[in-house]
Amino acid sequence: MARRALITGGNRGIGFAIAKGLKSKDLDVIIGSRNAEAGAQAAKELDCGHVQLDVTDLRSIEQAYDDIGVIDVLVNNAGVYYEAPLLENPAQFDESLQVMLYGPYHMIRRAAPAMIDRGYGRIVNVSSYWGSFTEGLAGPGASGVAKAALNALTLTLSRELPGCVKINSVDPGKVATRIGGTAAPLTPDQGAATAICLATLLDDGPTGGFFSNHRPMGW
Repeated sequence: MARRALITGGNRGIGFAIAKGLKSKDLDVIIGSRNAEAGAQAAKELDCGHVQLDVTDLRSIEQAYDDIGVIDVLVNNAGVYYEAPLLENPAQFDESLQVMLYGPYHMIRRAAPAMIDRGYGRIVNVSSYWGSFTEGLAGPGASGVAKAALNALTLTLSRELPGCVKINSVDPGKVATRIGGTAAPLTPDQGAATAICLATLLDDGPTGGFFSNHRPMGW
């Protein structure tokens, strides 16, 4: 039976490219999308499954898992992007943390027990160099804070989860998406490549790491 993968925010951009890449590796792919119509259209293009999923809503998360059942691979890709200074717009700060920290936490909390029971799990948190202290925490607004917190979640959970469940963060690089802008040098497929590798790691693969372009990078 094929491994089942769920990608949040999988209806466009990097998430769509990750879904396409995992589908090409014969995984049973499910796109999670807050906009049900957009998710259905993306799933039709890829000939894969889809589920309505708002990672800021615990009821939506629980319903999605009830609809899907057990998954083997979770890619936390959903994101938001705001440029307002942190202290000027608390609502944007709250939403950034809801989407890029609390959402992934609850997605993992719901998926991990079955992964542990089955002796296999791959969790990929789509982060950014914006959330790297080594790179100067350069993200605008709440982006750097949220991604740094997501990295901290990755590292901490790697110590709590058994070795059969591998969890890593990935920086896709500067990708030409709605967030990255059309001038960014990488295509979504190029930005998705490392995440796809992390989502399909062999048993001796790494866990608790932060990777970009297939190489480890500093937290």
